Amino acid sequence: QMQLFESGGALVQAGGSLRLACEGSGDTDTFSRTIMGWFRQAPGKEREFVAAISWRADLTYYSDSVKGRFAISRDNSKNTMYLQMERLKPEDTARYSCVSDLTWGRWSSFGSRGLGTQVTVSS
Repeated sequence: QMQLFESGGALVQAGGSLRLACEGSGDTDTFSRTIMGWFRQAPGKEREFVAAISWRADLTYYSDSVKGRFAISRDNSKNTMYLQMERLKPEDTARYSCVSDLTWGRWSSFGSRGLGTQVTVSS
């Protein structure tokens, strides 16, 4: 199974921006053929699925809580997926994890998941 490694988490003020990255191990053929996405989980809260991207990047999905502020993208030549986060709010504070091998629309089922990167938004 592909391993996933997230980076880019940080402490940022409300209204600020961050870009998270998720790099997959292995060959580009495997990475380029998998639907990928991002989860987040804050302490004491349920895990929330926030964004997904098809393997050709022609389809994207966003949860209502991030729609219009976050943008998911991928560069298959670099085995990397990104989450650009704008106008961050304190309620965006969470550990963000990327996942692979999603089935479109069935976000709870995935293959690999990374260990995550912490995003903290101060008010």
